[in-house]
Amino acid sequence: MTNHERQNPVPAESFNLRLLGHSDMDGNGATMQLMARGDYLYIGHFRGPIGISIVDVSEPRKPRVIKKIPNPKGIRCLKLQVAHNLLLVSQEQAGSEPAQTGMAIYELNDPTDPKRVGFFKTIGGGPHWLYFVDGRYVYMTARLEGYIHRIALIVDIADPSSPREVSRWWIPGMWTAGGEKPWWDSSLNFNIHACYAQGDRLYMAMFDWGLGILDISDKEHPFMVSQLQWLNGRWAHTVLPLPERNLLIVSEETNEADCMEYPRYIRVIDIQDEQNPRILSRFPTPRGDYRHRGLRFGSHDLHINYPGSMVDDQLIYATFYNAGLRVVDISNPVAPKEVAYYVPETPSAQRAIQTNQVFVDNRGLIYISDFEGAGLHILEWSKG
Repeated sequence: MTNHERQNPVPAESFNLRLLGHSDMDGNGATMQLMARGDYLYIGHFRGPIGISIVDVSEPRKPRVIKKIPNPKGIRCLKLQVAHNLLLVSQEQAGSEPAQTGMAIYELNDPTDPKRVGFFKTIGGGPHWLYFVDGRYVYMTARLEGYIHRIALIVDIADPSSPREVSRWWIPGMWTAGGEKPWWDSSLNFNIHACYAQGDRLYMAMFDWGLGILDISDKEHPFMVSQLQWLNGRWAHTVLPLPERNLLIVSEETNEADCMEYPRYIRVIDIQDEQNPRILSRFPTPRGDYRHRGLRFGSHDLHINYPGSMVDDQLIYATFYNAGLRVVDISNPVAPKEVAYYVPETPSAQRAIQTNQVFVDNRGLIYISDFEGAGLHILEWSKG
């Protein structure tokens, strides 16, 4: 038995949440982004031969994997979007070998059997994050040839069989093929990890350059409205816009095992004056011995208020790797308060749980993934 294995699983921990169902994903338990539509859950995988799985969650206590879409050669399919009868899948380069990267477009006339109807081809490492809600425009981040890291693209898929790039935007200094030179310290990671459209604004998480807000009222000519970089901030990962409250929730990504990095946080940001965003508060750090449990501990992802999912601007669902899922009440945005958590049982062959991404459906069911291998967990509220 290695140091990473145990004779017995580590029990689950919970407060106001309980486990409803679990799947080991037929042995493909290294899971990433997940999105539910009706009775079906679509899941991307972190590693292994499977790129996308479809899970029947009509009986959430007994989720069943009913479809597996293999990874193309040299590709991993970490991220996906499901909306307007379409499934969009990022096809990102998995290693150093050349691979055909891009975004695969599937039609979901039969939600259990996606049919590929289009492909947006990229040259380079390919797409990572996708955001698609309006039925026409995809907002993506991707590594493209000629740039030193991920940039933002707007892609029109009004005709899914013939997607076309509308525009692109990058941090000045990234376009080395055009003669630009990075102006930031080489120890910093400047790139656009994720982007989220709300009205005529695009909110971007730009890792060590923090938060960016673009005006996309003219989608062919986006321009920056403002940018916010905070002291000791690293790896801005996810942005959750709360437009009715003029707030953004921005999470940072923890990416080193055993806490070998500056702590990562989730911040509440006021954008009432969008040209001068200001930080109001940080989410509380989960209490417990998580710093000593191994692998990653700290903030990562947030449930995004996708149309058709649970939409809430008071309760924020956030993943914290070995500290599981935490639910935080921001009804008072200057004093966020943790009101629930669930840390799944750690399998005996896994050093620590690594709760990675979260999606809450319109029934209030909570789905969480684990990129270390623990599969899918389905949760529900137990309070009251």
